[in-house]
Amino acid sequence: MSSFLVFFAIVLVGAALYFGAGIVRGRPMGAGLDEPTPNLPPVLLPEQAGAADVDNVRFGLGLRGYRMDQVDQVLDQLRDQLLEKDREIGRLRDQLKSQAEGGENLRATQ
Repeated sequence: MSSFLVFFAIVLVGAALYFGAGIVRGRPMGAGLDEPTPNLPPVLLPEQAGAADVDNVRFGLGLRGYRMDQVDQVLDQLRDQLLEKDREIGRLRDQLKSQAEGGENLRATQ
């Protein structure tokens, strides 16, 4: 009877270690964490993101924190939008400067 209990205890400890280590269906627990989960919706910002849009962004949590692919995607979008806004601001400043210079030249000739 005692040898049966020892055998049963060893089987229970082995099963606990097997499932505790995360080995389920032949895959270790950490397998697949780097690939995006297809059932999660993508984290996207609107075309013209504002401060409120950035405040409302929520990322899915993974084992080590936020999902890196989602964070990278949003940061890439923010970078592109900021670059586009900087180009537009530069273009408008140049246009305003040329209009101001044209107005001064016009006044000087009158």
